[in-house]
Amino acid sequence: MATTEFRAGAIKEARQRLGLTQEKLGRALKVSFPTVNRWENGKTQPDERARHALATLLRSRGPDFSELADRIDGGEGSAPEVARPKRGRRPRSAETALPTDATTLDTKSMEGMLWKAACSIRGEKDAPKFKDYILPLLFLKRLSDVFEDEVARLAETYGDVETAQAVLEEDHSLVRFFIPEVATWPVLAGRKPIEWPAGKAPKTLGERLTNAVRSVARANPSLQGVVDIVDFNETRNGEREVSDEALNRIIELFSEPRYRLGLKDVEADFLGRAYEYLLRKFAEGQGQSAGEFFTPKEVGWLIAHLVEPKQGEEVYDYACGSAGLLIKCELHLLQREKSVKRPLKLHGQELTGSSFAIARMNMVLHDMEGEIVRGNTMTNPKFLDGSKLRRFDVVVANPMWNQDNIDPALYESDPYERFTAGYAPASGADWAWLQHTVASLKENGRAAVVLDTGAVSRGSGNQGENKEKAIRRAFIENDWIEAVILLPENLFYNTNAAGIIVILNRAKSIDRRNKVVLINASSEFEKGRPKNYLPETAILTIAAAFHAGVDRPRLAKVVTAEEVAATDYSLAPSRYVDTGVLSVEQEEIQPLLNALGRLDREAREIDGALRESFGRLGFTTESGVGPDEPSKSHGLDPQ
Repeated sequence: MATTEFRAGAIKEARQRLGLTQEKLGRALKVSFPTVNRWENGKTQPDERARHALATLLRSRGPDFSELADRIDGGEGSAPEVARPKRGRRPRSAETALPTDATTLDTKSMEGMLWKAACSIRGEKDAPKFKDYILPLLFLKRLSDVFEDEVARLAETYGDVETAQAVLEEDHSLVRFFIPEVATWPVLAGRKPIEWPAGKAPKTLGERLTNAVRSVARANPSLQGVVDIVDFNETRNGEREVSDEALNRIIELFSEPRYRLGLKDVEADFLGRAYEYLLRKFAEGQGQSAGEFFTPKEVGWLIAHLVEPKQGEEVYDYACGSAGLLIKCELHLLQREKSVKRPLKLHGQELTGSSFAIARMNMVLHDMEGEIVRGNTMTNPKFLDGSKLRRFDVVVANPMWNQDNIDPALYESDPYERFTAGYAPASGADWAWLQHTVASLKENGRAAVVLDTGAVSRGSGNQGENKEKAIRRAFIENDWIEAVILLPENLFYNTNAAGIIVILNRAKSIDRRNKVVLINASSEFEKGRPKNYLPETAILTIAAAFHAGVDRPRLAKVVTAEEVAATDYSLAPSRYVDTGVLSVEQEEIQPLLNALGRLDREAREIDGALRESFGRLGFTTESGVGPDEPSKSHGLDPQ
């Protein structure tokens, strides 16, 4: 049996015998759970440190685990050598991606490093702006360290470093990204002297850094607008935005040997996770603005499991923020498939300038290619086929919830004919976004969109017409809604509200036509600080319930279009699926008050009857209320 197959089976056997999920085993070994998944699928192999750590964990469970521990700890072979990138082409598949089993910088060490970097500029910038300075420097450090590794590899081919560098000056395509000498980390950190042309020596560290990122962008057109998004030398009102002293503290921190970010030092998605950490950390203090473009990573993984992207498909996010949903779709495909010959074609549009730049950076960090454009999707969608919207196989999105700043005139005069199911109310554009989603899907396309919980039930049960209810009716009649998933509360950083995922499908399978799968996943979470989170087991449970499409007690219910119509087009999962946990949603408060009013009236009738009965017997209450006197209401006024 091949070494890779042997190890893959041994790793899975060890995890199952230990009774651990991939996520928990990853934590124990200080790697991500996607890394464990890749080990078990035979796509990569654990390095010596990881094998030894797993063997130690097994031996700690007693002699029954010794044989398996010896097999894992003593296995022959080593991880396959990473394929060298071909000229002008970056890695695109699991086999040619950067190593994923390096563990020099585990998650805890990475977070500690980033927190120290943030503290180094504390007081000079507001906390939400920390990432705007830290990320480009971290990105530059990663580019420089990878470039250094690739120069060393080429030196083996050409005989020495000097010759390799001379060849690279003539042909930049031999490496992923060419880094000019002025932008290499040893020069920026002052570890390596450089001769500046006469009159060109930078006067400040800020100027040196700004010149460096701009030189990288000039040498690598794909990085323009990605690495050069900050002027480190910016001055306002005679004062530097960030002082040289603060910048130098970050550089000194990143220069520590333990924080090297080369090919074998960190996982391929290290910088993507660093970005998520900074965004999450400082989103906690930003309120609404942070949550507009930050989707918790586990929700992103859940969406990827729900839409199950296939090789070569086109995936679109019209409010892509940091491009996290797009990237997780590609990563999920890489984890699921043994070999990816046709990667996903990723497309995203983002309005906010800083988020747009980071989205492009995030794509580069993950060695993925995609088209990210900037603009307001609702008023100026950029992905077009002539005068019509371009259509995609998959749409994933987390647009702003209850957006109330859209001009109603847009709906009436929309040149793309998106709002055929009705016009969303001025109080929220949730169903406008869902109509844009449908209009952006191919005839057999599918989508997963995160929205506020109220979107699927507002207006139901009220007399008269309601715009959102009318649109829901049209979606049901067109059979576009495949599922609605209620998420747990307190997952998102801009709100404690639960949130929902609406799954659309323009070509349902025969057995799902005119039906909707409603999943109440409100209990599928683990407590965290400051936010709850979805563990791997919850992600797999929810995804499995959706793909199965059958009733599951306290989790899933399949309802017909007629049943939805009977509830006045409410699609709130909690209305159909009782988890056994008391949960009161905002949109159900009025029915609750009505019930309390009825109970109050019944209580007064009972009180009156009792007083009348006891009055005939000659008894009175302590307050002196007799049988002919009205009792006072002790509850809510039913009026």
